[in-house]
Amino acid sequence: MTVLLAGCSGAADDRGEAEKRDASARSSASPDPGGGTGSGPSPKESFVPDPARLPKTRAEARDLIDRVIADPDSFGPGVVKRSPYESDPATWPVLGKDCVWQQQKPDSSVLATLTRSFEVPAERGKGPVRLGAVVTVHRTRDDAAWEMAESLEESMRCPTQQLREGEQIGSMMAGAFFGGEALQSTSEDSLTELGQYRSSELGGPHRYFWQQAQTLQFTVAVTGKGAKGRTDREIDELVVQAQSAMLVRLESAVEKQN
Repeated sequence: MTVLLAGCSGAADDRGEAEKRDASARSSASPDPGGGTGSGPSPKESFVPDPARLPKTRAEARDLIDRVIADPDSFGPGVVKRSPYESDPATWPVLGKDCVWQQQKPDSSVLATLTRSFEVPAERGKGPVRLGAVVTVHRTRDDAAWEMAESLEESMRCPTQQLREGEQIGSMMAGAFFGGEALQSTSEDSLTELGQYRSSELGGPHRYFWQQAQTLQFTVAVTGKGAKGRTDREIDELVVQAQSAMLVRLESAVEKQN
């Protein structure tokens, strides 16, 4: 099932699950007992995972994240680390009832999660591009599918969201594609959001682009926030390249060896 909706959701470096699971999100994207995502088609199996290589402890999950999560080279030339570079692994962002993101303790379904922040530095006539990447390892495939469903619920619940003080996103258009739909064959489930980013520092509106994908018990996400002089295509290509790099690394990390 393909889902298109208008709304808004948090950035990869500013997002997490809502505190309560929404009933409408469950019914529209409910995981089946086999770990899929409800009534949609079965995801295309592009690789065969090795159960022995799937993390079962927090330490194993953190080790996998370190091998999968994007680094500056994942985006291409010109991207550098921002400070702080990595999030506190004991917290993750949660969208409050007031549509403001706040840091809280990760959900009980999470074995480990990590966010990294990057930037394309400002240059003559162009502002800095802010980028983020996040990898989350859940205990089960169903838990990861719930995160995807709740991301859709967040899009409908909050038409405008405050990322942090002085940063806001809105005017969002979102799309969800199961594996095998619309040439989407790199993951079991994929979400995309396009919209407008405004900042007290960088002005706006500028391009906002977010992608999140779910495979097995893992979710990976990337966000890009534009600035003066930056084209939509430039932001989109940065996000897509890093997302693809992480999915390739994830497959390599858990694939069954011959």
